[in-house]
Amino acid sequence: MNNRPQHCLSLLRICKTLKAIKQIHASLVTTGLHTDPFFAGKLLLHCVVTISDALDYARTLFLHFPNPDVFMYNTLIRGFSESGTPQNAIFTFMDMCRKSVDPPDSFSFAFVLKAAANYRSLKDGIQLHCQALRHGLDTHLFVGTTLISMYGECGSVQCAGKVFDEIRSPNVVMWNAMVTACFRSGDVKGAQKMFDRMPVRDLTSSNIMLAGYTKAGKLELAKKVFLEMSLKDDVSWSTMIAGFAHNGCFDEAFGYFRELQMVGMKANMVTLTTVLSVCAQMGALDFGKILHGFIEKSGFSWIISVNNALIDTYSKCGNVGMAHLVFERMPDKKSIVSWTSMIAGLAMQGHGEQAIQLFNEMEDSGIRPDGITFISILYACSHAGFIEQGCAYFSKMMDVYNIEPTIEHYGCMVDLYGRAGKLQKAFEFACKMQIPPNDIIWRTLLGACSIHGNVELAEHVKDKLSELDPNNSGDHVLLSNVYAVAGKWKDVATVRRSMTDQKIKKTAGWSMIQVDKFIYNFVAGEKPNEITKEAFDKLREIMLRLRIEGGYVLEVVSVLHDIEEEEKEDSVSKHSEKLAVAFGIARLCKGKVIRIVKNLRICRDCHTFMKLISKVYGLEIMVRDRSRFHSFNNGSCSCKDYW
Repeated sequence: MNNRPQHCLSLLRICKTLKAIKQIHASLVTTGLHTDPFFAGKLLLHCVVTISDALDYARTLFLHFPNPDVFMYNTLIRGFSESGTPQNAIFTFMDMCRKSVDPPDSFSFAFVLKAAANYRSLKDGIQLHCQALRHGLDTHLFVGTTLISMYGECGSVQCAGKVFDEIRSPNVVMWNAMVTACFRSGDVKGAQKMFDRMPVRDLTSSNIMLAGYTKAGKLELAKKVFLEMSLKDDVSWSTMIAGFAHNGCFDEAFGYFRELQMVGMKANMVTLTTVLSVCAQMGALDFGKILHGFIEKSGFSWIISVNNALIDTYSKCGNVGMAHLVFERMPDKKSIVSWTSMIAGLAMQGHGEQAIQLFNEMEDSGIRPDGITFISILYACSHAGFIEQGCAYFSKMMDVYNIEPTIEHYGCMVDLYGRAGKLQKAFEFACKMQIPPNDIIWRTLLGACSIHGNVELAEHVKDKLSELDPNNSGDHVLLSNVYAVAGKWKDVATVRRSMTDQKIKKTAGWSMIQVDKFIYNFVAGEKPNEITKEAFDKLREIMLRLRIEGGYVLEVVSVLHDIEEEEKEDSVSKHSEKLAVAFGIARLCKGKVIRIVKNLRICRDCHTFMKLISKVYGLEIMVRDRSRFHSFNNGSCSCKDYW
């Protein structure tokens, strides 16, 4: 009997699942040790730190424990601070201050300040700073470092600097936190000055500079720091490769990747998944293929997370066929992330039926879908126009899997109804939500009103948005588009004047295209240069040919409807995706697929333009706009004109 507690602790160390945790808990209950602070604390810590889906269970354990100590409070605060609901860490901290016999310690403040940083709450951060002052912990190195990080994440580098100046002997960790805070606030020069002032630097210090410079686009400064580093680790190399790739310099990124292997260091799982993630964001298919080849040769293809990253990369680069091949060839049991990534990839391409089929296969295999999986399948139904199926999945999520809908699930449903033109149904659904609809919900509905030209509902929805996010330029643009389509020019002028008076700037439209290992970015309204001149010259030639051979005529309604999104009021012919495709035709080899990534929704005229190019020039064009893929081939689009 005496050995049973030690046996439970031994089992706890190797425990990997929530089911096993519950069995160990039951064993502790039978021995009466579940009320012992030591054993209860160990169980709570394991739930929070080791088991990914056990935070709710940890909270239940905590609530049923009489008089939890500071360690137990700290453990739960830590769990919430690193979760998707960091606000709960603040509430738990407040509860501890009210109920606990012992005061909060340095760990309490470090964990709860991290929560404030994670959801960017400067107000809560300042209040917590005051609490740290009251308890005499504000100059504690551990707490001070976390305070600096919190202020940095919240964009208040001045407050971070004041905390730093009050510490008598800051260590290298605190110096690093201050440099990071400068970068987080966009103060590159301030970060450089702090780095130069550092009495002692470690490898982390240099890696922070590499990350900060590459994120700010200061690639030459990043190169300088990298060359001066006497010691480099996998983080250093990953940062340089991913940083240059993120800035569109894929030739140099691949150069660093080759150099990494030449110096005898091996790319690890973190390096590969990081760089693949950048390729996915940028739509850089060619570089992704190179990495895939390296993964196969180096024996990384058995790692589930690397395969998941490959699926995501191929999906977001528009090659869903290769994504599916990677998915089918995965050697080990597929994780929920694998299934969800593949379903999301099919959804982005508008393959609703295949996404539903794959979802059914996942259920048959015994994998339980999570909230993110349901977001993907609802997204697939929305973009395929499957209203009944979408409603059925939303109900199934709650009734069968007991998953509470989040704001993302509700947003998918509003989009499902709105995209299909059922605007009143979408509005009623938003009004009956179990949680208050946020600006994203109303903006989704306003976008649907813009597509379908419902002026009355658009005005009502815009009033809702004005209460939640009055300075969002996109909302003003969408309302202006609705008025323009309806021919209400006085109202259009009123919206534009309002934007001018409030100094609200519109989001410029941009499109990216990769040509010969380089990413070229075209921005609507940018100053002419050699690249844009080449693109404009080719575009004029293309438009002339399309008018003669394809009967192309600019869609005037489309100009009125979408011109605000592109910062161009003179002509729809200057939209950024037109320049990108023209540049692609001028530079890319014949027969090569033209792949474009765009930040805004593609307009009707550009959609027609791409279809005609694919037919007249015999090209395949892939456009990824802000919500989905459009694959143009032989005069038609994969979206079937439903987007």
